[in-house]
Amino acid sequence: MDAPARAGIPATLRHPDAARFWLVVILTGIGAGIGAILLTRLLELVQRLAWPGSTNLLDAARAAASWRHVLILLGAGVLTGGAQLALRRLTSGNAIDLTEAIWFRAGRLPALRTLGSAVLSVVLVGMGSSLGREGAPKQAGAVIANTLSDRARLSDEQRRLLVACGAGAGMAAAYGVPLGGALYAVEVLRGTLALRLILPALLASLIATAVAWFVLPDTVTYLIPAYPSAWPVVVWAVLAGPIVGLVSVAYVRAIAWADAHKPVGWRRVVWPIAVLGGLGVISIPFPQLLGNGRDVAQLAVVGQVAPLLLLALVVLKPAATVACLGSGAPGGLFTPSLALGALLGGVLGYGWSLVWPGAPLGLYALCGAGAVLAATTQGPVSAVVLVMELTGRDRSFIVPLLLAVVSATLVARSIEPRSIYDARLTDAEVAARQRTREPPAHPV
Repeated sequence: MDAPARAGIPATLRHPDAARFWLVVILTGIGAGIGAILLTRLLELVQRLAWPGSTNLLDAARAAASWRHVLILLGAGVLTGGAQLALRRLTSGNAIDLTEAIWFRAGRLPALRTLGSAVLSVVLVGMGSSLGREGAPKQAGAVIANTLSDRARLSDEQRRLLVACGAGAGMAAAYGVPLGGALYAVEVLRGTLALRLILPALLASLIATAVAWFVLPDTVTYLIPAYPSAWPVVVWAVLAGPIVGLVSVAYVRAIAWADAHKPVGWRRVVWPIAVLGGLGVISIPFPQLLGNGRDVAQLAVVGQVAPLLLLALVVLKPAATVACLGSGAPGGLFTPSLALGALLGGVLGYGWSLVWPGAPLGLYALCGAGAVLAATTQGPVSAVVLVMELTGRDRSFIVPLLLAVVSATLVARSIEPRSIYDARLTDAEVAARQRTREPPAHPV
């Protein structure tokens, strides 16, 4: 083939190892889908055993006796301390954080320790730890991608991209969000939106979601009515966006502080018991603090949380998440961040409705959820798409959602360069990442 003919073919397809790379993308998607199925079923089993009576954690916790709250969370603390000591013996490597691995280790992860942390996080969330369940399928997908990259002898840049794709595919399969998972992999984990990166991410997420749908239900995560776009919410989004951005900055810095002050030595055993046991006690009057926050976010986005409870939870829920993370418990931050946004949007929306009534309170919560998610992940495009896929809705709330997302993200990024996933990175690592956000021209 002559040079002019070759010029019209994408570099990905001209690469001599392109077929091998795309085969690994397909296998990563299949593996991430299977991993999401297994981890989701494990979460459901643990939750049924720990909190019997309802498939909804919040309803089961409300009906549970006070002793169960304390006993289950104390057990989670004991499990955290013992398991963390055991996991450290599996490998001498310290990097199980996806951001650190992708940006500074070419996607290389200690497989056994990372998978062990994923399983532990799912068990703890099922028991009531105030962290997200998405961390586990992301870790599983990333480990599968890393292992396949070793077998296929892919380059470091290919591995870095594939590990991000595997993490996004795991998240896509767990939540049924193929487009959002792909955009999350590229925009949040790889730090840039580019066609040459999005195509592998789309394929991996699509395959993983399709595999998961053979077993997991194809349903939306948050059931909401068809909210109409209303002028009170549009104006509110412009005014509330900067406030949401400032709260997001405080949340990211709290996450960074908690990660930097995780217990060491003998405190690895004692501190999780104290923190999670304390959460069990506080959850007796506030069962909404248990779990990843999905249930309370659902109530908030349909306007079914009382104003005073909203005000209490907007402080207590992120505090519980920060405390659990700081105790050494592994887990995700996606759903807890979304729950914080829903609660914050509900609080700010209720205050605004006293000034300008006429819009449903749930719509304020929904826009707040998307804005906090965008500002804390610094992924506005993926955040908007994820909100649409998680709710199964699109145009009815797009205008206020976009306004809140843009203003909140601009404020957050102008103050704090880190996202919740960069929280464990040092200032020097954050600066280095910022200098290298744009990947090479032809990574695959």
